[in-house]
Amino acid sequence: MCDVLQIARSTFYYEAKEKANEEDVTEAIVDIFHKNRKAYGTRKIKVKLQEHGFVVSRRRIGRIMKEHGLVSTYTVSQYNPLKAACNEASTANTLNREFDQTEARRFVVSDLTYVKVQNRWHYICILIDLFNREIIGHSAGPHKDAALVSRAFATVQGDLSQIQWFHTDRGSEFKNQTMDALLETFEIGRSLSMKGCPYDNAVAEATYKIMKTEFVNQMNFQSLRHLELELYDYVNWFNKHRIHGTLEYMTPIQYRHAALKKAV
Repeated sequence: MCDVLQIARSTFYYEAKEKANEEDVTEAIVDIFHKNRKAYGTRKIKVKLQEHGFVVSRRRIGRIMKEHGLVSTYTVSQYNPLKAACNEASTANTLNREFDQTEARRFVVSDLTYVKVQNRWHYICILIDLFNREIIGHSAGPHKDAALVSRAFATVQGDLSQIQWFHTDRGSEFKNQTMDALLETFEIGRSLSMKGCPYDNAVAEATYKIMKTEFVNQMNFQSLRHLELELYDYVNWFNKHRIHGTLEYMTPIQYRHAALKKAV
């Protein structure tokens, strides 16, 4: 029939789709941007728009964002603090930069970062499962010590003995009698970065950069309790709602559930 009518077959199979209404697309972009802590750029907004049934190019998304003054928090330059002196423990770097793990809680990594609470320095500690980048434990406090790390472990749901290895840098808060006793009790192996090499703990470093941009720099904490409540809310959003490019644009929880389904 196409030959008789002298038209291309592609014309016959072409389905004309109505272009999404500009107002609907704009409203969806603005809504996604603000509901995700102003952290998403065109790439992630495009993924979320597809979930809502909109097929929109990144170029169009960028134009609409520019027209409405939507600027991702990632355009703000970051300040890198100096590292304190490290300990000289002989513990090996078992992780060895193998950040892509295929087993849940095989490697959990951690680090600390600082935050101002009414002109006083406080600290945040998080525990990250390399399998799905999920924050499985967190804590906040006025002191950068082993107690802060222990409180983060106390928030982990499930049996701590499921954690096979715990990897950090060589900060003294991670290498002391308190931490040694905790790890020995739950038979958790120890792994330390090489001296003066932040790349050995790159996922933890990158996650803190994300937290600084999306969370810490956007808040004005009035008290430790305020910080704790906001941190809990952020971790909940990070695990259940924030899509990650390294997880095929799924949330950590979605990725874990998808992996469980594949295993079954």
